[in-house]
Amino acid sequence: MENDKRFNEFNHTEDQPNNLDNRNDENHSEQQEMKFDTEVEQVNPVQVESETIQQSAVTEETTLRSSMPKEKKSNGKMKSFLSMVSAGVLGSVLTLGVAPHIDGLQGYFNSGESVTEPQSEVIEASGPVKIQPTAVNDSTSSVADMVEDASKGIVGITSMQAQQNPFSRNNSQSVPSGTGSGVIFQKDGDEAYIVTNNHVIENANEVEISLYNGEKTMAKLIGTDPLTDLAVLKIDSKNVEAVLEFGDSESLRPGDQVFAIGNPLGLDLSRTVTSGIVSAKDRSISVDTSAGSWELNVIQTDAAINPGNSGGALLNTQGQVIGINSLKIANSGVEGLGFAIPSNDVVPIINSLIESGKIERPFIGIGLADLAEIPRMYYADLPEDIKEGVIVTSVAQNSAAEKAGLKMTDVIVKINDTEVKSSMDLRKYLYSKVKIGDEIQLSFYRGGKLETAKLTLTSNNTGIE
Repeated sequence: MENDKRFNEFNHTEDQPNNLDNRNDENHSEQQEMKFDTEVEQVNPVQVESETIQQSAVTEETTLRSSMPKEKKSNGKMKSFLSMVSAGVLGSVLTLGVAPHIDGLQGYFNSGESVTEPQSEVIEASGPVKIQPTAVNDSTSSVADMVEDASKGIVGITSMQAQQNPFSRNNSQSVPSGTGSGVIFQKDGDEAYIVTNNHVIENANEVEISLYNGEKTMAKLIGTDPLTDLAVLKIDSKNVEAVLEFGDSESLRPGDQVFAIGNPLGLDLSRTVTSGIVSAKDRSISVDTSAGSWELNVIQTDAAINPGNSGGALLNTQGQVIGINSLKIANSGVEGLGFAIPSNDVVPIINSLIESGKIERPFIGIGLADLAEIPRMYYADLPEDIKEGVIVTSVAQNSAAEKAGLKMTDVIVKINDTEVKSSMDLRKYLYSKVKIGDEIQLSFYRGGKLETAKLTLTSNNTGIE
């Protein structure tokens, strides 16, 4: 626009008589200089340099024409046009050459170049499996590409149980008893490791794995932890195409997009992908496991999770496993309430299972039942104001409880200075507040009297019996 304006002004100058050329040129130069001065505060240094070069070129051309004999109008106009083009090209070249080196403008000229973000260190975890830092979201990446890559690390799991068969020579055979999902998280030479839910493979005689390429293989059980509902399996790595890494579940926020991949309703719908958001984190859900009642820490999501999805992956947008899908609330009229075990809780468990095949926790050696579940006739001598606690239903031989003198029907109401209202309260205290080898004090009622007993915690891989 500025160049067009000047070009019109020069055309107007050429149409005037010769004796006015010098005067008009001088006035025109003064006007341009005044205009340039008023615009300095609004133009960046690059524009100022470009304008100055163009102005010098224009002034020089005007002076040359005023000192030369006038030629035809058409020649003068052509020279003016060429001068303007030359000045514009020269200014543009200087602008492009100088601007990228000016700090304030480097972002504009380097926007097409990739910028390497500083990488966070891998989150410390005791064991071979690590938690990777959550990657910076790349808006150019394709969700479909991520899902395609991640699906190669998802397997179908068929639990096989022995069943009597009168027509078989062996009189029994293994038949499918349930299906679920699993995640390949490590490949070590000829072996690959899979994590799934304990309830998917519990009580199975054999476990069959269906891989991404359609191949099937039998798995070996490495270890289970019923309390956290996790299990680790091992297979031959020959047909393993991908291994998924664990992301940092602590970095999640409600509203983050997540994807669930698994085998809902069986292997016919294998590697079904559903999407949703993180509805909440750090939820506590009460569950009944083969190791007793427990309060499971979970991620809540509205991504569709159905029977068969258990043990599958909950992924972030970078394809990292940030949870193992475990359960859902399936009451009538309830929708979008699925839950996954956070990756930061999963990794320590699977590392322990790989290393020792078991999870060591503090162990007392007693069977428990909530007081509210037992008929009053079994503790008739308990004071009327005692409504909550846990009753001892069994005492293991040679256990810490037996050595401390605990007996059946004792009603435990405190561990150290913490009240015990249910068996879950006792387990939570044992597994989070104390460790193997610590001495604890139990307060309990026997025959209507409050007594105490001290004992040293031992280890057992199945928790409280």
